[in-house]
Amino acid sequence: MNWITNYVRPRINSIFSRREVPENLWSKCTECGTMLFHRELSENLNVCTSCGHHMGITPRARFEALFDGGVFVEVKVPDPVADPLHFRDQKKYPDRMKAAQRDTGEHEAMLVAEGEIGSTPIVAAAQDFSFMGGSMGMYVGNAVITAAERAVKLKRPLILFSAAGGARMQEGILSLMQMPRTTVAIQMLKEAGLPYIVVLTHPTTGGVTASYAMLGDVHIAEPNALICFAGPRVIEQTIREKLPEGFQRAEYLLDHGMLDRVTVRTAMRDELITITRMLLGLPPAVKGNLPKPEPEPEALPDPGQEPPASEAKPAAEPKK
Repeated sequence: MNWITNYVRPRINSIFSRREVPENLWSKCTECGTMLFHRELSENLNVCTSCGHHMGITPRARFEALFDGGVFVEVKVPDPVADPLHFRDQKKYPDRMKAAQRDTGEHEAMLVAEGEIGSTPIVAAAQDFSFMGGSMGMYVGNAVITAAERAVKLKRPLILFSAAGGARMQEGILSLMQMPRTTVAIQMLKEAGLPYIVVLTHPTTGGVTASYAMLGDVHIAEPNALICFAGPRVIEQTIREKLPEGFQRAEYLLDHGMLDRVTVRTAMRDELITITRMLLGLPPAVKGNLPKPEPEPEALPDPGQEPPASEAKPAAEPKK
């Protein structure tokens, strides 16, 4: 009985028991509610395969899809003074920073990298909305300046992906000072004659929209992205009127001349390659790299064929 109870019964239960499915295998679309397999969703760059809704994506995942072969080099950004105002609301500012760093695995709200897209060298910067709402603090200001200086030094175009809720309140006036600082940095690019392309993603609001996010040579937005300075709710409460359908969304701004393109995320890489090469005066990118041709094998000489005169051996002199 002990053998049956201790070995056979647990063995049978393990075979026929219901296996638990990890919770992270499926994601629910926030727009249509469709359950999406995580691998299928990541391969589609976090775009719902059912309704086309664009979900959030991290800067690293975006760069892996943007750069050739997913290869890029991260650019070091100088760290500003930590907690200069000793700000505290429900939590201390350093505690909020540590929590955001732990949750996202990133050091701050913007990532700067350099690499090639379509064999065209570029410098890219992307904001991470999951890091304290992508808020623009002193680090983000340093990141934009570093990206612009790097682009000018290497004579490369700069592509910036914006996603922010505005300025970072924990840094007060120091956060608002990043608006003129980043504006001067973008002016450096224009004086150097280098293209500056901005991709506005959901959401891009506040001081970011009022500075570097709307200073590009070309403005591209993802579908249905909220792009504004003050949100719709604030405007409705101020003017006490109902706003039009889709107000401050990417398609509405495209119709009213504030954007140049609205492009889905899965086609963004090809769009950026085409626009970047066009602004640089380069020919269209080659869609595929052909393998290097193998050297032709040397032909073996025909035994019955006489060698050329240049290779013919001189006749031996007769012996005296």
